[in-house]
Amino acid sequence: MVAQEFTVDLNKPLVYQVGYLGESYQEWVHQPIVSKEGPRFFESDFWEFLTRTVWWAIPVIWLPVVCWAISKSIQMGVWLPHIAFLVVCGIFLWTLIEYSLHRFLFHIDTKSYWGNTIHYLLHGCHHKHPMDGLRLVFPPAATAILLFPFWNLVKLLSTPTTTPALFGGGLLGYVIYDCTHYYVHHGQPTSKVPKDLKKYHLNHHFRIQDKGFGITSSFWDKVFGTLPAMKTAGKSR
Repeated sequence: MVAQEFTVDLNKPLVYQVGYLGESYQEWVHQPIVSKEGPRFFESDFWEFLTRTVWWAIPVIWLPVVCWAISKSIQMGVWLPHIAFLVVCGIFLWTLIEYSLHRFLFHIDTKSYWGNTIHYLLHGCHHKHPMDGLRLVFPPAATAILLFPFWNLVKLLSTPTTTPALFGGGLLGYVIYDCTHYYVHHGQPTSKVPKDLKKYHLNHHFRIQDKGFGITSSFWDKVFGTLPAMKTAGKSR
């Protein structure tokens, strides 16, 4: 007796369905549906609300926290040139975290019910519906929770007076990342650098999904050998 393959009903809330796909989940989730209208995740309006975030909420909520953190180090007597250096180091640290999360957590292979469900909530939904404008940035409630382990990581790498500025730099790096991520999906760049970023990231979604994990840059892809081959104009298909 052969078990009937499960089929996802896109007209019903998806979160509790995707787990039943089992080993078929990875193939299903990496076949994108290009639509600005995102699917419903939950029956509950409350939980559904928590999954949707407008892009501008990220700078509005987190830039004041960035300023507060940096000001704490200033108040503790850290010189401004040192502050600037720490902020840049924090941004650089974030780029490594961005790459690592995307490669090793967001692209983990799953096949169990709960594995598929959690993966879908974390990142699978974005690959299935890459143009869903309300699920391109990380929900602030989830970010707030993750800031606690990030603060403790920064504490291990710095001193009590430099921790706030380094933390603020890392959080600023996150804000830049999320706003960049939204822009490369929905912006219409006219200059070379943002055009290249958009092409690079959409290549990850629609062509080579197991490479090109950097969002704000391709630096760590170059370092760790996950740089995809890009199609160039004039090359034969």
